[in-house]
Amino acid sequence: MMNTDPIADYLTRVRNAIKANHRVVEIPASNLKKEMTKVLFDKGYITNYKFEDTNTQGTIKIALKYNPITKVPAIRNISRVSTPGLRRYAGVENMPRVLNGLGIAILSTSKGIMTDKEAKNLNIGGEVLCYVY
Repeated sequence: MMNTDPIADYLTRVRNAIKANHRVVEIPASNLKKEMTKVLFDKGYITNYKFEDTNTQGTIKIALKYNPITKVPAIRNISRVSTPGLRRYAGVENMPRVLNGLGIAILSTSKGIMTDKEAKNLNIGGEVLCYVY
């Protein structure tokens, strides 16, 4: 199955799994999705992840994070910003602030996939892939 926007598919699978209160979600792997998963894990939005290379493409298994008492998911909202039809780029001076600094923007830069704060510290801009909060 050919997918025109694999990042939007990734975000939608995570969003749907959270809405259905699933603990684990499986997503077809790519290098970009693996790096996005690592950023989500580093920032504490997911509990754990595992890359499985069973077939030619492989899969990513993501363990979603919920509050143990209230069962509220760690990811309240995850939305695509830059699309194949309309790419959105941000320089250092106009870096987006998600939820007034409480959320993160995941960027694709020349130094790899990183958050908006990391890109600002390295003084580089890039394509804004998505917002997470």
